Amino acid sequence: MHSGHLHLMAETRRLLGADTAVVCAMSGDFVQRGDFAVVGRRARAKAALQSGADLVLELPLPWAVSSAERFADGGVQTLAATGLVTHLAFGSECGDAAALMEVAACLDSELYRAGLHRFLGEGMSFAACRQAAVRGILGPEKAALLETPNNILAVEYCKSLLRRGSAIQPLTVPRRGAAHDGTVQEGENPSASAIRDLLRRGARETALALMAPAMRTAYQEEEAVGRAPVFAETCQRAVLARLRTMTEQDFAALDEGREGLCNRLYSASRTAASVAEVLEAAKTKRYACARLRRMVLWAYLGITPAGFPAEVPYLRVLAANGTGRTLLSEMRKTASVPVLTKPADVRRLGRAAQELFELEARAADLYALAYPDLSAAVGGKAWREGPVIL
Repeated sequence: MHSGHLHLMAETRRLLGADTAVVCAMSGDFVQRGDFAVVGRRARAKAALQSGADLVLELPLPWAVSSAERFADGGVQTLAATGLVTHLAFGSECGDAAALMEVAACLDSELYRAGLHRFLGEGMSFAACRQAAVRGILGPEKAALLETPNNILAVEYCKSLLRRGSAIQPLTVPRRGAAHDGTVQEGENPSASAIRDLLRRGARETALALMAPAMRTAYQEEEAVGRAPVFAETCQRAVLARLRTMTEQDFAALDEGREGLCNRLYSASRTAASVAEVLEAAKTKRYACARLRRMVLWAYLGITPAGFPAEVPYLRVLAANGTGRTLLSEMRKTASVPVLTKPADVRRLGRAAQELFELEARAADLYALAYPDLSAAVGGKAWREGPVIL
């Protein structure tokens, strides 16, 4: 959690009223860019409460570690399933919800799909093809919205709202400060990626100074007990071992687009001595590196896109304050899926819910192996830990 998140919550309450309850959908231990979260879910959820959120729900793993489209749809599903959320608040570079909705509607049209197919045949990257197709329909100004990461994710949120016929209204706040993956610049709100990079390079004090106050405290508490910072590199040999034991068919199961990217990963994994070398050897101009990182992460976690559920089967509560507990009481009547506060209760739910939670529990155990202090990596905690209540 960084200053941009604080700004988003403050602006949401300024626009909707100071007494507006804020419900957050938050990734668990792994994040959309195909990486380990630098601090675990419970610490981040607690920091979110202390920073202004009232209720934190988990974005389940299959959506949290997927493409922007699936990631956004998971967030929309999670919040819509509460039966209480009226507005979806998110940051964007443009700050224009109507323009983002127009682009979203375009991306869901037959005219767009025909244009995209034509450009893909020319060998350009998917992102370039998508933008070219939109440019031909809406013009260069609207197509330019697809050049920046927060606008792209914002369009996917809007597209999910449209596809699901949701009554939730999009509410976008102009992003301030550094770009999503930008470096730290003086006078700017830093991105989460920039803060993670500082920690990775050992610039701890600089990174701490840039965190939101509650996040700084939560990080220091986790650091003191050997659970932070968490970096994928710590599990590098385990990841490489997993890749080298996989067959070509195993790699093919990771390739959603069936575009041969799996073959590049397979070949790279046989010779590379680090995950970074695998990614460097496999990448091309056509494919975003984040996509490759996600495929490697899926391999480590033992998951494949074909096994990802289409619908969120339950709402897992990570944290709640007094207002959040009131919301939970209301959700018992309004939610369209079960609300999970005690992990053991998942055994009373359907098979899809049980399989998802079992996946989450296994992934949590694999995440813990990246703790700086391995003695803190006690397995099975996902089955024992309830939400943070403040």
